[in-house]
Amino acid sequence: MTITVLVAEDHADNREILRRRLTREHFTVVEAEDGVAAVAGFAAHAPSLVLMDLAMPRMGGLEAMKAIRSAEGGKGIPIIAVTAHAMDSVREDCLTAGFDAFVTKPLDFPALLALMRSLLARAA
Repeated sequence: MTITVLVAEDHADNREILRRRLTREHFTVVEAEDGVAAVAGFAAHAPSLVLMDLAMPRMGGLEAMKAIRSAEGGKGIPIIAVTAHAMDSVREDCLTAGFDAFVTKPLDFPALLALMRSLLARAA
């Protein structure tokens, strides 16, 4: 079974690193450079999970997550907030707003993989 992950991140280097690492773990990766592209990518590719940077141009991650949640198929999809802001208040705000989980940059890739697999198993 192919598992598609939508990586919404405005920094090309970060998208590239995630794409390479996730591809090595046998995920199919769809990339989006901002929130508008993330919403469009969700509609076009129906990913199994979304990694959503919070601070992006044109449409931020919070607004994009809400748009995905309101789209067909968006209610049950795991969406992980990704940010450089490690404050507890940001984490609480993200989880209250509707994200399934919250991770900070720089990413701990083994921990991220474990989280992704846990959320995917729960959503299945």
